[in-house]
Amino acid sequence: MSTAAGGRGKSKVVAGVLAILLGGLGIHHFYLGSMMAGVICIVASCFFGLGTILGIIEGILLLVMSDADFDAKYNFRTPESMEFVFMKK
Repeated sequence: MSTAAGGRGKSKVVAGVLAILLGGLGIHHFYLGSMMAGVICIVASCFFGLGTILGIIEGILLLVMSDADFDAKYNFRTPESMEFVFMKK
């Protein structure tokens, strides 16, 4: 499990499980700090039914991401509000 000393303290496993189970509601984005991406997931779920599929894909991407990459992307910096998991930063 990823622990970032001096970082934001976000867990890769928690984020991945939230994405897989509640991805349609964008809960994992709210947890990671990408608020607007979370809102987009909610809208995509309500109007197009795509939020759940996107959440499962992002959950898998989070769980297979290395701890160092996760820490660099989510613990040692605050993600942008429109930043999705599959975006390179």
